Amino acid sequence: MCGTHFRLSARAKANRRDLHRPGRTPSSCRPCQSKTPGDTVAAPRQDRETRRRIARMQAKRDLAQRQAKRRKRDNLFAGTAGVLALALALALQVAWFSSNPTPEETRLIEQQAAAAETNGAVPGPVPDKSAAEGKIFSGTLSTSAGDLGVELDGNVAPQAVAVFSSLAESGFFAGKTCHRLTTGETMGVLQCGSVNGDGAGDPAYQWGPVENTPADGVYPAGSIAVARGASTDSNGTQFFIVYKDSLIPQDTGGYTIMGKLTSGLDVLEAVAAQGAVKEGAEVQDGTPKTPVTIDSFTLK
Repeated sequence: MCGTHFRLSARAKANRRDLHRPGRTPSSCRPCQSKTPGDTVAAPRQDRETRRRIARMQAKRDLAQRQAKRRKRDNLFAGTAGVLALALALALQVAWFSSNPTPEETRLIEQQAAAAETNGAVPGPVPDKSAAEGKIFSGTLSTSAGDLGVELDGNVAPQAVAVFSSLAESGFFAGKTCHRLTTGETMGVLQCGSVNGDGAGDPAYQWGPVENTPADGVYPAGSIAVARGASTDSNGTQFFIVYKDSLIPQDTGGYTIMGKLTSGLDVLEAVAAQGAVKEGAEVQDGTPKTPVTIDSFTLK
């Protein structure tokens, strides 16, 4: 009797302790763990594990992107963008393969990539210059700051015009930002068309050569030119529009002038008048204070 009484008292004490612990259920009131054949605990558990794996993969990608951005140099026309983007691509590849994705995760990522390509987020193959030789394209670059009338001349820069008319037709530029504004004493340009809006290029989409560069290094106001990396064959999807006569050194080969503005120069001048910032400070080469996003780029 004494032993039984002792055990009952100990259980009662345990229950009283449980009642004073937040979130605890007395041992005598805890439900039994049923293991019937119809138990469906495994499916939710697999779903949770899949979500955790996807979250870990995304975290690795985010970390790789942040590290690549910290390494990115501030070259005026993305001089090292191709190299940095390649480093980022390799980092993402390492993150992808080290995560051992399940078939379901692979399917989700393939769907996301296909959607991005359909929406023009990924540039297609580089077109041959014959697509623009002897042709002049005119149209409108619609931005959040205002509309710009444009003309691209395939007579003087057939390769560049073939590329940019193809990108425009595919809808690639819709939603892209103009990430860089330069307001120096001898140079004034607005740069746009980066794949991710950070100035980095796409290492898988590079082309050349440089065409139609000014011998004296003077880019007239209204010029539309192609941004590139260090090599003359590292042109990509980025371009810059000159809003005032600008002197740009030609010692590395210059930049292709592929066209000009036919209207809207005042739109750029208004953006430039607001200045540029970098890390909260006003600078002559940084992000436009007035955000500029491309709504559409149409040519005919």
